[in-house]
Amino acid sequence: MSITAIASSIADGPAPAAGSPALRIERLEVRYGRSTVLGGVDLEARSGEILGLIGETGSGKTTLARAVAGLAPVTSGRITVDGADRTVLRGRALRTARRAGTVQYMFQDPLRSLDPDLTVARLVGEPLAVAGLPRAERGPRVREALDRVGLDAALAGRTPGALSGGQRQRVALARAIVGRPRLLLADEPVSALDASNRNHVLRLLDRLRHELGLAVVVISHDLDSLAGIADRIAVLYRGRIVEQGPAPAVLDRPLHPYSALLAASAPGPDPSRRAALRILRAPAAAAVPGGGCGFAHRCPFADAACAAVPELGPALAVPGTGQHTHTAACHHSPDWRARLDPGNAHGAPAPTTVSEQPR
Repeated sequence: MSITAIASSIADGPAPAAGSPALRIERLEVRYGRSTVLGGVDLEARSGEILGLIGETGSGKTTLARAVAGLAPVTSGRITVDGADRTVLRGRALRTARRAGTVQYMFQDPLRSLDPDLTVARLVGEPLAVAGLPRAERGPRVREALDRVGLDAALAGRTPGALSGGQRQRVALARAIVGRPRLLLADEPVSALDASNRNHVLRLLDRLRHELGLAVVVISHDLDSLAGIADRIAVLYRGRIVEQGPAPAVLDRPLHPYSALLAASAPGPDPSRRAALRILRAPAAAAVPGGGCGFAHRCPFADAACAAVPELGPALAVPGTGQHTHTAACHHSPDWRARLDPGNAHGAPAPTTVSEQPR
């Protein structure tokens, strides 16, 4: 694709159909030397949808996003964005795809990701310049992007060092959406912000995905934030998806003990969380040979069955609901919650809910 064609697609590219797949990841593997960072990941994000990706440090969240953006080497598998397989692109074809701006990456630290010597206007307009959009058309597009994220046009002449943390993050967001991408990868977009700015940025993401038909993947450890905006959540542990499904189901009725541990670890005064944590943080009940379930050495419910690698699938007690099926990679997903609350004679799940942020 030529630069002229790229500029044309940015200028008046068709909006994706609501709910159409913008991102599809199939059996993705990423290795560095002998270390497997991602192993057999399957994931999908649809236009107008926010997908939350959670997991502790080192689980592979950022590597997954970087692989989608073409910034990490893909060992095997397929990454399809807007119907095009990006894993087969090399050299000029890969550079052309990047210039088109179909995928945009919003980095965690805006102060380090924004050039300190450029003004806000130049920073936001840079993706348009790279794509070859005529200079006369960039100014209106930059002002439109700044307006969408709630920034006054008077800030356009400032540099990042003259902005507050919340303003810098919104500049990064304006820069990401100015080219009208199909997919936005937001890496910990609110981790460095105070509560007021955090809620403002989250509301912006929630609004923009509808206005622009964006598929948004939010990488976060802040479960309370995801509870307010995510449609679906995928839980990553040691490079594998261990659970995914509708956000309320994953956060309020997790099928995997690791997901329950993350939800119960969220800050809050709920005494049921503390009770659940005492059990979920207990040492593994049985020694399980290596090569099976990756979480077995930390799981209080592990037994001999966990010596086999569990496949991602629905629990027996959870009916499938098409693309929104709630699935987990756990041999004991149908019954471990009953053991979480031994005093519950009926085996009803103990609550591990997280409070929902206002939309």
